[in-house]
Amino acid sequence: MPWKPPQPDLCPKCNKAVYANEERLAAGKKWHTMCFKCNKCRKMLDSATVTEHEGSLYCKSCHGKQFGPKGYGYGGGAGVLSMDAGKAGSAQMSATVSGPQVTGPVVEGGCPRCGKRVYMAERQVAIGKDWHKSCFNCKSCSKSLDSTSLNDKDGEIYCKGCYGRLFGPKGVGYGIGAGTLST
Repeated sequence: MPWKPPQPDLCPKCNKAVYANEERLAAGKKWHTMCFKCNKCRKMLDSATVTEHEGSLYCKSCHGKQFGPKGYGYGGGAGVLSMDAGKAGSAQMSATVSGPQVTGPVVEGGCPRCGKRVYMAERQVAIGKDWHKSCFNCKSCSKSLDSTSLNDKDGEIYCKGCYGRLFGPKGVGYGIGAGTLST
């Protein structure tokens, strides 16, 4: 029997021969470079963005939209989570969602401003207490503060301007009136 050269693999997309100089590998098969694109949006793929479903190639975005979980928190709706087989209207499982739940390490005690729990990710420290980032502002004018621009009085924090106006010295020569410098 005479020797025969090996036959090239066929591209799953176009069923034509795939030669080494134009091959892309995915899902255990060889594809032409021009056939190696998303089955839905036709975007060209590479090894980092390709996903396979039942012999077809998809970009990660289209694969998630078409075959991934649906519902609130997954970009597919509000209030209901569902998993389906990728066909519209064939929900197999649903559960009511009450809203996002914040979890993580909790700092002891509550925020001095609102009294709620302070998680490490949202923690600001001042005057020996832990504050929420959203509560870390001047009590008088609500200006955002940082550790260098605050003053405290009776457990509350104020910007330097409001602190001086509310609790600083009063009278002639102490900066009350026109021409005053404030910081």
